[in-house]
Amino acid sequence: MRQGHFFSGKQTPRPLISLCFGGGAAIMEKIAFTERNERMRIASTMSDSIVDGPGLRFTVFTQGCPHNCPGCHNPETHDPAGGHEVTVEELAEKIGKNPLTDGLTLSGGDPFLQAEECAQLAALAHGQGKNVWTYTGYTWEILTAAGRPDWDALLAETDVLVDGPFVAAQKSYDALFRGSTNQRLIDMAATRAAGRVVLWTRPNPLGHFTIPES
Repeated sequence: MRQGHFFSGKQTPRPLISLCFGGGAAIMEKIAFTERNERMRIASTMSDSIVDGPGLRFTVFTQGCPHNCPGCHNPETHDPAGGHEVTVEELAEKIGKNPLTDGLTLSGGDPFLQAEECAQLAALAHGQGKNVWTYTGYTWEILTAAGRPDWDALLAETDVLVDGPFVAAQKSYDALFRGSTNQRLIDMAATRAAGRVVLWTRPNPLGHFTIPES
């Protein structure tokens, strides 16, 4: 899905928990955390990333990706039966261990294949005062038009959405927090307020804002 740093982790094939979910009321009930034992399939985690968003970040590389982007740096995350299972609560506890962690980044793989569980984890991270970035090979337009409650739930818990497939021909080491320049850093709160895509901008030390490099 994206071009980034390499992850390491054991590959233990098991059935994927689920790829599709239904019933908005049931999803929102779970996000309210009446139960916190939801399991998700991941490739690995990184507790001190500085390339998956601003500040010090806890990155979860989810397992399973349908995009198969040529040149993807994490092809081991594509197989939905790869990786290993963890509970949402276990991941949330790891995020909370370091008070210096600024945010949670959901990467992959594609988090929207396990959107319900990722939305639960994102909500727990927000409860710890962390911001949430989500990487996906889908575009914002596809995600918002799908009408899927699980996707909508994850979008609602995402502060910045990095959308679009990795395109090798547009690869750039200068693209801020992205692998290729077609991918966008979308400010989700501003986008919801405006009713259109609004790109995220990063404050510099003087307090002014700069547009992400293209």
